Amino acid sequence: MHKEDQPLIFELSTEGRIGYSLPEMDIPEINLGELLPEGYLREEEPELPEVSELDIMRHYTALSKRNHGVDSGFYPLGSCTMKYNPKINENVARFNGFAHLHPLQDESSVQGALELMYDLQEHLIEITGMDEVTLQPAAGAHGEWTGLMMIRSYHEANGDTKRTKVVVPDSAHGTNPASATVAGFETVTVKSDENGLVDLEDLRRVVGEDTAALMLTNPNTLGLFEENILEMAEIVHSAGGKLYYDGANLNAVLSKARPGDMGFDVVHLNLHKTFTGPHGGGGPGSGPVGVKADLIPYLPKPVLVKNGDQYEFDYDRPQSIGRVKPYYGNFGINVRAYTYIRTMGPDGLKAVTENAVLNANYMMRRLEPFFDLPFDRHCKHEFVLSGKRQKKLGVRTLDIAKRLLDFGYHPPTIYFPLNVEECIMIEPTETESKETLDAFVDAMIQIAKEAEENPEIVQEAPHTTVIGRLDETMAARKPVLRYQKQ
Repeated sequence: MHKEDQPLIFELSTEGRIGYSLPEMDIPEINLGELLPEGYLREEEPELPEVSELDIMRHYTALSKRNHGVDSGFYPLGSCTMKYNPKINENVARFNGFAHLHPLQDESSVQGALELMYDLQEHLIEITGMDEVTLQPAAGAHGEWTGLMMIRSYHEANGDTKRTKVVVPDSAHGTNPASATVAGFETVTVKSDENGLVDLEDLRRVVGEDTAALMLTNPNTLGLFEENILEMAEIVHSAGGKLYYDGANLNAVLSKARPGDMGFDVVHLNLHKTFTGPHGGGGPGSGPVGVKADLIPYLPKPVLVKNGDQYEFDYDRPQSIGRVKPYYGNFGINVRAYTYIRTMGPDGLKAVTENAVLNANYMMRRLEPFFDLPFDRHCKHEFVLSGKRQKKLGVRTLDIAKRLLDFGYHPPTIYFPLNVEECIMIEPTETESKETLDAFVDAMIQIAKEAEENPEIVQEAPHTTVIGRLDETMAARKPVLRYQKQ
């Protein structure tokens, strides 16, 4: 069925048709006029569609099929690690002992849940090389802000109030400078060199006595490992600053390298990325933060501790930055991550990295003849192409992304990082089969050939989706969120 043939629920409406039947009320009818102020009462009946139950069920089922998710198709979103969420995680999160808890229950009645949280913290400490972890932050950017607030409190406690700047690479995730700004810092950009790595000379130039921290992900957003990380850590630490690890790309080094061993003082993790919690639709996420020993006093409180055989929350933390989220974090996502870690084990987590890196390099080399490759070197979990070649033919990277929709794929990240012209950033993850990778690569190759032979088909894409190409600026600034009669 073509998109113009698909009727909307209002177009199915027939006067007098209803989708429910209720028994007559056996209690007195309520007079809403006595309960609500006059201005809150409708003067006219709402214009709702009048349809049968079957029609409304088909309508919402059809809507659900228009959503794209990792369970329905390949989702190669660079820098976001959109990998499969094992269903055993969902089953465990729904155990009555987890799903039916109340956050205000007495600690003595939720010892099993507290043990899981404590054990998860211990696993994350080992995985990251940190000394302590908090599970409170609700997402990655929230974890960034939490970590920066701890760094700020650390410097202030030492009387080092002149440290007002956070250094951020020009290839950084956009949340890095945003989080630094919200935490009260100024941001300073450090350039990348010709190899796509942090320029050490520029880093030496921008780091000084006013540096609070360097924020960095490793591998970086170009999918390249910062091989000079130990020297970078020395530059920052010698100046009195701290190193912050953006954990968005941890999938590339899981069980192979630890941020703590690279010299990082603070790290946030994305349990909804690396550790397979559901990702997208606005959440919920989970962004635990790990710290080295000298930052432990500033952790958000309460801190979960083990006292003998009992697990309890410690509120006596006078230097804490305070609570950063109501209750104790997104518990359901933490349960999913814990299940994933325990089912995978050390060898399984190591295989995650190996297969993620293998998949990315395989795709990169297959696509290399058809797109520009800005950094022709071994990548990690993701890689960056450039659509400059296609742009000369009148086909933009945006057009390529729209055309991929016709093949049933969610497009990769485009126009990021900003330091690559016509950027296309692809992350296959470890959970995709070779057959899926090959099918996606074949689609990309076909689009590259179309750009040469029939560019109009790419420029006018998508052709098979329910909604065609939108004015994306207007859609963001003036969204239409409800049905309007034409």
